[in-house]
Amino acid sequence: MSTPPSHQAGQELACDIFCAVVDNFGDIGVCWRLARQLRAEHGWRVRLFVDDLAVFHALCPAVDTSLARQEAAGVVIEHWREPAHAGDALEIADVVVEAFACEIPHAYIAAMARREPKPVWVNLEYLSGEDWVADFHLRPSPHPRYPLEKSFFFPGLGAGTGGVLKERGLDAARERFDAATWWRERVGIERPDAASTVISLFAYENPAVDALLAQWRDGASPVVLLVPEGRISGAIARFFGLPKFAAGASARAGALQAHALGFVEQPRFDELLWAADFNFVRGEDSFVRAQWAQKPFAWHIYPQADDAHLPKLDAALAHYASGLSPSARDAINRFWHAWNGAGTPDWADFRRHRGEFEARAAQWADELADVGDLAGNLVAHAAARMGG
Repeated sequence: MSTPPSHQAGQELACDIFCAVVDNFGDIGVCWRLARQLRAEHGWRVRLFVDDLAVFHALCPAVDTSLARQEAAGVVIEHWREPAHAGDALEIADVVVEAFACEIPHAYIAAMARREPKPVWVNLEYLSGEDWVADFHLRPSPHPRYPLEKSFFFPGLGAGTGGVLKERGLDAARERFDAATWWRERVGIERPDAASTVISLFAYENPAVDALLAQWRDGASPVVLLVPEGRISGAIARFFGLPKFAAGASARAGALQAHALGFVEQPRFDELLWAADFNFVRGEDSFVRAQWAQKPFAWHIYPQADDAHLPKLDAALAHYASGLSPSARDAINRFWHAWNGAGTPDWADFRRHRGEFEARAAQWADELADVGDLAGNLVAHAAARMGG
């Protein structure tokens, strides 16, 4: 295997990102967004190794599931078919990102150890707002067998962490967003008037959804619900007595009108959030996008055994709700916990704080931006490790 020359000033840095699709779209969603941003904004040459192209195709329709190697959005995509694939016939990148402890192939690690200079090796962790994250962010970990050292890179919501992903042009795109056109193109109807509350619903299966749908149906003011096809679609269909609730379907009951959208490809997901007044999001990637959307939202965190996810939920609330009045803070705490399995969501209680939630959403986006965006922070870390 050939060893690439040392990186020289002015040359493009090469970066390899390894991603194993464990469940849903979270892991590949974050990796794909990071890969595109490193390429588009920082000029890095990026290869993304992914073990499940079918899931990737849903996020990025340009991905061909039959190809072992291809390119999309300027990023080279390798189908990571088996543990031995990668390393034997590939040059080793300047920066290697091991996403979410996916365990990159031994052959690749051995090749990293032979490379001079050694690559910057980063273990990209899951996002958490917990206080301990800042203490462990960028902590080095020597390899037990090879002369290699990797750094733990922790996305976070507070100072001293890696921050979260945000593209440079995101705020400008949000300000240019034409909601009226979006409604006609994506939903096929005119934009609802101000008397209606528009809600987007992107969630895992959730026992609390029936109670919430009933509250919207029986409420005094109209609710227009936007539901991208996904794991919650079956519950919506059952509520309306339909066999399915697939893209293009609509249903009405009382004050509630619901519209099913096709699976929303990643680059257009922000538009869904901008088009709504309240957003329900799930996992990591959409949770981050909801914060940049500057709209009130509720987070369905990925459930873990023994309720290990609840401290992460509380930590996020501690950051996000810190600027709210006591009554609004109590309302969002109750609602988020109910949406995550502890009780029944009280929509009326949550909605009555809408004005304060909207103001806090904009304020929080500014606070989060002060932490720096994840891609930029990663680039700065790589430069520091290389002595640049």
